Amino acid sequence: MSPTTEMQAVRSLFVPKWSSNVCLEGKTVIITGANTGIGKETAKDLAGRGARVILACRDMTKGEQASRDIMREVKGAKVVARQLDLADTKSICQFSENVYDTERALHYLINNAGVAICPYAITVDGYEMQFGVNHLGHFFLTFLLLDLLKHSAPSRVINVSSAAHAMGKIQFADLNGGKDYHPVRAYAQSKLANVLFTRELARRTEALGVTAYSVDPGMGNTEITRHIRRPLVDIFKTLGMLVKTPAEGAYTTIYCTVTPENQLVTGGYYKDCARAKSCRAGQDDGTALKLWAVSCHLLGIRWR
Repeated sequence: MSPTTEMQAVRSLFVPKWSSNVCLEGKTVIITGANTGIGKETAKDLAGRGARVILACRDMTKGEQASRDIMREVKGAKVVARQLDLADTKSICQFSENVYDTERALHYLINNAGVAICPYAITVDGYEMQFGVNHLGHFFLTFLLLDLLKHSAPSRVINVSSAAHAMGKIQFADLNGGKDYHPVRAYAQSKLANVLFTRELARRTEALGVTAYSVDPGMGNTEITRHIRRPLVDIFKTLGMLVKTPAEGAYTTIYCTVTPENQLVTGGYYKDCARAKSCRAGQDDGTALKLWAVSCHLLGIRWR
């Protein structure tokens, strides 16, 4: 067996073998960060299943280009790009108002956008960028769109997390990292927050017909790696078997979107198109409840 064949054989172990022909005609999907990478591939797949897909993008030039790309590649695709900056609560409010003005239903909210391992920065509202975008931005967006999700039930919220959540700890005394910021630690905290948010959201909304899932897409060759030291990324690319293409990275998100509800567990953590175990911290319902309360306080909202 040649080295290339061996590499392909080993790599196949890291890529789930799963497919589905589920049709989503008549369904509406919102995907954040859908102008590139995993988000764009998810949008392309769901558009190919007949769904109306809203690409929620910070950069509208890139968002509109992604929309054109998908409509060119997918015959009959129903795709539209709309502006959303998850680092700005005013933008989140404006986006949500637009959704209520134009959409009669919302069946799937896929919270995919994220920033990773970036230098210290703060959002428009003064939150550390990774916690602010990856967690608070999506928490607020879900809060604002929940009435439409309930109206459209059965509906789903899918939060894209990461295996890095296992390195995370919710630093309640220093959520903004102002005392001791480390980009990897801040990223891991935000990804753990995704898992905990999913658990508490599922507990609160299951009776309303809204289910929730967190997803680990795996290590992917996407723009989210732009702040990671290039030598490390290049090593992973050389190994190949550890790095998924954006399309492969989208598999588990798509799996949690189209798999029949009775085959999924709301609040669950999914990896490689199957249910997986999150880390112990990701299963702490007490921390999940506290994070929920703190997030509501920071955003100035009441979400019972």
